[in-house]
Amino acid sequence: MVPVAQMIALLSVWLALVATLISPAVAKEYVDLELVLAVDVSLSMDRDEQRLQRDGYVATFRDPKLITAAQSGPNGRIAVTYVEWAGAGIQSVVIPWRLIKTSRDANAFADELAAKPIKRAMMTSISEVVSFSSDLFKSSPVQGLRRVIDVSGDGPNNSGRPVELARNRVVGKGIVINGLAIRLKKGIGAYSYFDLPDLDHYYRDCVIGGSGSFVLSIRDKAEFATAIRQKLLLEIAGLTPIPAASLQRTSWRLVADKYDCLIGEKMWQQYRDGREDW
Repeated sequence: MVPVAQMIALLSVWLALVATLISPAVAKEYVDLELVLAVDVSLSMDRDEQRLQRDGYVATFRDPKLITAAQSGPNGRIAVTYVEWAGAGIQSVVIPWRLIKTSRDANAFADELAAKPIKRAMMTSISEVVSFSSDLFKSSPVQGLRRVIDVSGDGPNNSGRPVELARNRVVGKGIVINGLAIRLKKGIGAYSYFDLPDLDHYYRDCVIGGSGSFVLSIRDKAEFATAIRQKLLLEIAGLTPIPAASLQRTSWRLVADKYDCLIGEKMWQQYRDGREDW
C-alpha cells in the first residue's frame, strides 16, 4: 500500500501539472506595428556609405516626427528590432525588440544604435534575411496589428535560396516586406560588376510583397537620411507613398515584363566563371 504522505505528494504534482496545462497563456501587449529593420552591410557598400546609412536610422529615431507617428495608432506604441545582414548565414540582431511609445524610448534606441560597431561581410542574401527576420516575430514580446520587414540593400540576391521563394513564404504569413534600393551607380571597384542600374525594379518584382508594400530608392549619398526618414514614417503610419515617389508591387503585371529574380545568382556564377559576354 502506498503511504498517505507519498500519495499526497503525487497528487500535488499532478494537480500542479494540470493547472499548468489548462491555465491561459499570458496575453501579449498589443502594438500597432512590429517592424524589423534589415540593413545591408555587404562589402559592396563602402564604409562611408554604411556610416551614412547607420546615421540615417539614428537621426530618424531622434526625429520628433517618428514618435508622433508611433503614438498615432490605436495602441500608441510600436516595437522595433535592428538586423544587419550580408551573405547566407550572416544575419545579426544588433538591437533586439524594443518598445517605442515615448520620445525617451526612441532616443534610447537611437543612442544604443549609435554606439554599436558596424560589421561588414561578403555576399548578398536577401532571401535568408527575410526568412531570418520572419522568425524574429516568433520571439517578439508583443503582438502587432501589422508586421513589416524593411529590407535595405545595394544589390540583388546572390547566395542562399531563391529570393522569390523566400519572399512568397514570408508574405504568405501575412507579413509585409518593404524595400530601400541603394542605387549609387559607382561603376568602379571590384563589386561594380554586380550593380543593377534599375535595382528598384528588381526589388519591386522580386523582394517586396504584401498589402501596400513599396520600395524607395537612393541614388546619391545625400539622400540617405531623407529616404530612411520617409520610409520609416510611412511604415509606422501604415501609409503608402504616392506612385511618383516609389515603386509598388501589383498582381497584374505581365510575366514577360517581370524582372529575372535569379539575375544576381547568374551574375555571380558568370563572374566566377570569368565570363562577361552574357
